[in-house]
Amino acid sequence: YSIAFYNNHVCSLSNWEDENVCKNESLGCCLVPTISSSGSRTPENSLFTATINASSFLFLVFCIFHHAHVMERNAVHSMLSRFALAFGVVAAIGAFIAGNCNPGYLPLLHYLGAAASFTCICFYTTLLTALTGKCVLTGFEKFIYPIRIISTVVQVTVTISYTVLFPQEEYWYVHLSAIFEWMLSVNLELFELSYALEFCFFSSSMLSNLLSKPEEEKPLMLSAS
Repeated sequence: YSIAFYNNHVCSLSNWEDENVCKNESLGCCLVPTISSSGSRTPENSLFTATINASSFLFLVFCIFHHAHVMERNAVHSMLSRFALAFGVVAAIGAFIAGNCNPGYLPLLHYLGAAASFTCICFYTTLLTALTGKCVLTGFEKFIYPIRIISTVVQVTVTISYTVLFPQEEYWYVHLSAIFEWMLSVNLELFELSYALEFCFFSSSMLSNLLSKPEEEKPLMLSAS
């Protein structure tokens, strides 16, 4: 956003006037300061794509590791964890699509990816918060759980508000939706910071336990040998 604002590619988040907003590809104007428009023009689009790709990959890795952690410590909640993993994977793929499809050239794919990502993140944060209340993974759940509840409520509420405001034609509502979009990003980053405590309790055996089959599922010939 800073690079885009410096190059007058996006308007200021503090400016609620639509006098200089681009209309019909006019020159010398700026775009609505959404996350997408902040990475739609050069040179900031390269940094935007690289950042989204790295974030999507790290988010996907944590989804897998967290599922493995639940399977190792509280396998009784495996079904809930699998649903959370599925939503997390779709959210990461959606963000990857949105980050690599420039809204100026591939708007349909970009907005489909962003919509899938925002929607699935709401479900993922809800399910992960529910797992935090049900599973004892670190022993610090009494501190993490209320923080994740607040973050999840904010994420879902602001996502609904953003969805309602984004398609509006009046600039005031569009600008407000841009602010909500940045709020979603910041809130998700704060939610992800709560992962740091769980990293300390990850073990090297988690993924091997996740990939290995239970004894009763192994082929009969191997079990007999």
